[in-house]
Amino acid sequence: MSLKGKLVSEINIKCVADVFHDIFRYRQHDISSMCPDKYRMWIFMKVNGALLVKFWKFIHDGTEKAAKHLVKAIDEKKKKLIKVKVIGGDILEEYKSFFFTVHVESKGEENLVTWIMEYEKKNVSVPDPHTLMELCLNMTKDIETYRIK
Repeated sequence: MSLKGKLVSEINIKCVADVFHDIFRYRQHDISSMCPDKYRMWIFMKVNGALLVKFWKFIHDGTEKAAKHLVKAIDEKKKKLIKVKVIGGDILEEYKSFFFTVHVESKGEENLVTWIMEYEKKNVSVPDPHTLMELCLNMTKDIETYRIK
């Protein structure tokens, strides 16, 4: 059994794809006000004057947890994609490595958000992160509802 895995989920949204991408690119600190029952706060820390580490608290399976991540890739023009690497926090208690990617695209009248989680478990008893994926999809719905109001 492989310890490496990948989950991919897509969800249609009614708000404009560019607006949704901009929230994750430039306004992550606003997510806690859009999804207060899921995300508590974002703190941005500069390391060595240039590297930006983001620290955030979130509610997962009824428990407040924390994570730190670095942005690994951004494609604003072609794919509206942001990929981050988790570098600290509760997620890494069960996983050796963990990456989140959020990709937003427009296909005609539809706007599609794709979440990708790439991970390596520390051992075979660690479950696949389906509940984390559910959290991301529910957060997407909350942001959509907030933006449509």
